[in-house]
Amino acid sequence: MIVAIASGKGGTGKTTVAVNLALSLPGPVRVLDCDVEAPNVHLFLKTNAVRTERVGIPVPEVDADLCNRCGECSRICRFHAIAVLGKTVSVFSELCHGCGGCTRICPEEAITEVMRPIGVVEERRAGRRHLVLGKLDVGQALVPPLIRAVRSKSGAGETVLIDAPPGTSCSMIAAVRGADFVVLVTEPTPFGLNDLALAVETVRVLGIPFGVIINRAGSGDDRVHRYCAREGIDLLLEIPDDRRVAEAYARGSTLVENVPEMRPLFESLADRIVAMAQGRPSHPNINEARHACR
Repeated sequence: MIVAIASGKGGTGKTTVAVNLALSLPGPVRVLDCDVEAPNVHLFLKTNAVRTERVGIPVPEVDADLCNRCGECSRICRFHAIAVLGKTVSVFSELCHGCGGCTRICPEEAITEVMRPIGVVEERRAGRRHLVLGKLDVGQALVPPLIRAVRSKSGAGETVLIDAPPGTSCSMIAAVRGADFVVLVTEPTPFGLNDLALAVETVRVLGIPFGVIINRAGSGDDRVHRYCAREGIDLLLEIPDDRRVAEAYARGSTLVENVPEMRPLFESLADRIVAMAQGRPSHPNINEARHACR
């Protein structure tokens, strides 16, 4: 089963949910940190590095002796990564998305592909928990290919948790597409509600079952609750606005280790996600969560 943890904005607690859910599952569990511009799951899941792999995308290289400057390659490229300017063919590799269209359409077979590195995929392990994270190279802007490389490391027979990039851009879509269930993490603030609504619309377009977790519950207002009730969205869990959570995060520790009463709630959360992904009725644990740390 593949569960993606996403949010409409950064800083809502995606990684907190992903890490503590991973620690609450019996295993084997594989966590894919697809927030490749700022991966941080490894700061909380204490793992040992196993393997590092360079990732790149294929970009065109033009043989000037074979090229007849017909311009077909330039016309097919939607990203303007290759252009015929007089007798010169210019390649802008930073704009290339590696689709290979120019290579295939060239009538003179004057274009070949070379790999342009964009980042690394690192695999780490601790017992029955396996972490795969992507690290985008400094200065690179093309994120989805690296996310797809991380996603390709999903293991058979394991529960897969995806820590998705924040927001609702192509990066987030590349991370959550094909998941069995999406957990949307938000906070009870006007900004949290605005970006939650965008994330909900995105996941609905993708056709993936989803539910909402409210982090720092009690610190804002009830407009997120009212929105979820109005839209018929399941509230999966509320994580209280508890100082112990913030202190644990600052130390690189975890919620289930420092707020023990939350562990059974994350364990029951996993059961509920499975039930909802399979279309079975489930029983909310909102009231338990709301009062767990009071």
